[in-house]
Formats: sequence, structure tokens, C-alpha cells
Amino acid sequence: MTAAATTNRKPKRTSRPRRPVDDGWREFVTPEGVDLRLKIGAFGERCAAFLIDVGIIAATLLALTLLLAAIGAGTGWKGTGEAATIIWLLGFFLAREAYFIGFELRPNGATPGKRALGLRVAARDGGRLTANAVFARNAMRELEVFLPASFLFAQGQGVDAGLMVLGAIWSGIFVLFPLFNRDRLRLGDLAAGTMVVKAPRRVLRPDLAQDGPVLIGAIAFTEAQLDAYGIKELQVLEEVLRRADRRAIAEVSTRIRAKIGWETPLEVSDKTFLNAYYTGLRARLETRMLFGHRRADKFDRS
Repeated sequence: MTAAATTNRKPKRTSRPRRPVDDGWREFVTPEGVDLRLKIGAFGERCAAFLIDVGIIAATLLALTLLLAAIGAGTGWKGTGEAATIIWLLGFFLAREAYFIGFELRPNGATPGKRALGLRVAARDGGRLTANAVFARNAMRELEVFLPASFLFAQGQGVDAGLMVLGAIWSGIFVLFPLFNRDRLRLGDLAAGTMVVKAPRRVLRPDLAQDGPVLIGAIAFTEAQLDAYGIKELQVLEEVLRRADRRAIAEVSTRIRAKIGWETPLEVSDKTFLNAYYTGLRARLETRMLFGHRRADKFDRS
């Protein structure tokens, strides 16, 4: 083979490694060091949930509007159309703010629309969803959705037509923004440090004592051992048991055993131990609450 033939030979193309397929699962490490893997809510699911919520708000306002109209007709009051429009828009603003904030401040962190689609709002740092975060994400929604929507419904020529075009561009950017980031975050989520995830399915009974109830009843803890944690840790423990992830159960069991100094000749599995401790901790907290002592978390000494 000649040197010319050697130099003219094209180098072989090396195949680029394929990016791993994103399955939507993310690690959520709580302040207690527990990894609660959650799945990101899909863009289509979030849009559908939002439309359900807007529909509920609109239907409620429509019913109230018809009621007020009937009252006005019965009393002979005749308000101007402009005044009625202003009152309706103000009512719509107050209703939607109270609706989204009120429902997302509840423990499940979900509006009726999100619950219907199996979604909830969660803090991206794995901690508790705070009121500040809820207020921030819902305040940003005004800029993302409702303000540009008001431009889209503008009528007329000249300046009004320009506002309609601006509203369409604005809406397109903000509405499609979640499609251009890995975690499907809208700007409100970025500002508030939140994200919308799939709500975990509840698969256990309220007492969570399905793994060997006789053996669980034989495991006893002292009051000092049960007083090591509070309500917040009880909720985290419940979440771990509901998920039934073996690695998480083993990690949490090791942490609790070390913290409370639990030693017994009785050989039990990690799941059985956690079920027993959950049952004992919940009973201890409920008993203390009957006497007016509510312990929020392990740092609360009340």
C-alpha cells in the first residue's frame, strides 16, 4: 500500500455515547438524610391540572355572578356594566389567589386539579414546603399566565393589536418554559425553590402495622427512646414506610437504632423495627398532645 493511499484514508467515526434516558425520577434528600425518590410531574399533567383549577374557579365565580344578578334584579339595583366588570375582575383575582395559596398551604400541597392528576408541590431541597415559597410561586403566576392572557383578550387596532401580539409572545415563552429545563420548572418554581412531583400512592393502612403485627407488639421502647423524635420525623418515617424502598428503610433503621441506643436480643428486620417504632412514636405523640404538649420536631423541647 502506498503512502498516498494511506494518507487519503478517512478516519473512522467514533460513535458518541448516548445520553441516558431521563425517567423523571429525582432524589429528594430530607434534612434527616433520607432519600425520598420522587417523580417529576409531566408538562401535560400540570397543564391539565391547571385547567381543572381554572375551571373550578370560573364556575364558582359564574355561580356567584348569577346569584348577585338575581339579587340585583330583585332589589331593583342597576349597576353599570363597567363597574360590574371591574368587580368581577377583582373577584377573579382574589378568588384565584386565595384558591391556589390556600390549597397549596395544606399538608398535601395540592389543589383539587393537582390531586385529580396525582400531583403535589414540593420543596426542591427536600425540606418542608413553606408559606413564603407558596406565596412566591403563585405571585409569579400572575406574570406568567394571567397578565399576558389579559393582553390576548384585548380588542381594537393600533396599540391594542400590538398588545395582543406582545401577549401572545409573552404567553408562549412563559407557558412553554418548563419544556426547556430538565425538571419541568416554571419561573414561579425557580423563584420559590419548588417543583411539582407525582404524589406517592398510599398503600399502607393508617397504623402501618402490616409486617408481623404479633412481633411488632412484642417490641417495646422507653419513653426516652420515643421522645427522640417529633411530628416532623414521624411524617418522614411514614413516607419511608409507604414507599417500601429497601435501601431507605435500612438507612433509616440504622440511624434510629443508633440515636435511641436500641439494643435487644430479639432479631427483627429493619421494616419490622421501623413499623414498631412508628407505632410507638405515634402513640407517644398523641398521648402528649392530649395533655397539651405538641412536639413539632426533634429540636422542639416542649
